[in-house]
Amino acid sequence: MKLAYIGLLISFLWMAGVLAGAFYFSPSAEILGETSRIIYFHVPVAWICVLAFCMSFWFSISYLRTRRAELDVNAEVTARLGLWFCILATITGAVFAKSAWGMYWNWDPREVSITVILLVYMAYFGLRSSVPDPERRMKLSAVYSIMAFVLMPFLIFVVPWIYSSLHPDTIINVQGENKLLDGRMRMVFFFSLAGFTFVYLWMYRISARIEKLVRRKEGWNV
Repeated sequence: MKLAYIGLLISFLWMAGVLAGAFYFSPSAEILGETSRIIYFHVPVAWICVLAFCMSFWFSISYLRTRRAELDVNAEVTARLGLWFCILATITGAVFAKSAWGMYWNWDPREVSITVILLVYMAYFGLRSSVPDPERRMKLSAVYSIMAFVLMPFLIFVVPWIYSSLHPDTIINVQGENKLLDGRMRMVFFFSLAGFTFVYLWMYRISARIEKLVRRKEGWNV
């Protein structure tokens, strides 16, 4: 438990530094202005969303190979965290859309794609809750997680490339040329990515331990 409290303290201090850097140390972008500060939060939570689902994919494959129940726990826990971070990515994206385009929802390909991903993984938990037999539930959930993750790159990368998107993948100047982030912006951005990644790993470890304790009380061998 001491390590858990240390991790919580480090996470709090690190994210406090991210907030200070985002609003006081980093300048605003040339084209997007003050709206650009949301990249320090929107992009990291979207990254964690992908990372968490990737981890669920890996644990699901590992479960199908070994049939170890603890791997199913890991897959479920990280998928749940991915779902929460996906919700945060959707909300922060909507906030940016309101500021940049005047509407929270514009049917932009990336807005639609992340919403579909959100629904896909909500269905994953619907599947888990609808199958009473534990062995069958773990097997079906693992197969579904693998299929969901295979679909995700298509929704994130292919669909927005096929259809015109307003989403600013990079900060673009008026000539349409890629423009690198300012040095201080880049520093805060990567500091934020590292901070959110640490928060995710800390949350995953604590959540997995709690879930395994719950299952052991229910008689599971995890």
